[in-house]
Amino acid sequence: MSFPYRVVAVTGASSGLGAEMARQLAGAGCKVALMARSTDKLAALATELGPNALALPCDVDDFAQVRAAVARAESELGPVECMIANAGIGQKLAPGPWDPAVPEQILRTNVQGMVHALYAVLPGMQARGRGHLVGVSSMASYQGLPLDGGYAASKAAQRVFLEGLRVQLRGTGIAVTCLCPGFVRTPMTDKNDFDMPFLLEADAAARRMLHAIARKRRVFNFPRRLAALVWLGQRTPRWLFDAVLARMGNRPTRRTQAYSHPRP
Repeated sequence: MSFPYRVVAVTGASSGLGAEMARQLAGAGCKVALMARSTDKLAALATELGPNALALPCDVDDFAQVRAAVARAESELGPVECMIANAGIGQKLAPGPWDPAVPEQILRTNVQGMVHALYAVLPGMQARGRGHLVGVSSMASYQGLPLDGGYAASKAAQRVFLEGLRVQLRGTGIAVTCLCPGFVRTPMTDKNDFDMPFLLEADAAARRMLHAIARKRRVFNFPRRLAALVWLGQRTPRWLFDAVLARMGNRPTRRTQAYSHPRP
């Protein structure tokens, strides 16, 4: 795989999609800044990828930590030309007791964590007049889901934020891409005990995502068959759609983590 950027930062890089994207980027000859909370996993991945990978433990919830990680990356690897804000969490929202701290944490990490990552590199990109900002949203961003409203809402907020940022930066030399994957096999989705239609392996999903970034796609929804189902669902009469989702949401074995990618 060829990739148009020499220095790439990836948040949520210690496992799942983030780790797989980092492997493929390193294989393409890129210098990769690996950002996540898990110090041990990051160090192991950096060792696996070799001297062009730099482990940068940080928490995307903390803007100061993210800025410090970016500053170190640029000092040791060079200016970050592409930031892939991949870190995210998802948690089933039980119907009771109602705890606002759960959706609050999901929204803070997924939305504000992405903003922290993008804003940490944006001033430098503006000064250089080039760069690429990437946010990993989800196909879940197109529809509120029972017991999963916090996650779906956070992904919708990411997608809409990226859309506005894309238009705002038009003509500056800075591209903005929103990636919306469907079901991807990761350590988190391995725990699911329900059908996951059109499930993709992490290496195949990462390959598609990096290809979309290289092509500077504005929004990339995949796989296509799942995107078609989501499109159909959006056009289904609300009374019917609500009835179907309510029935699905009341299944005792349903777990919403399927829509998540990990934030190690």
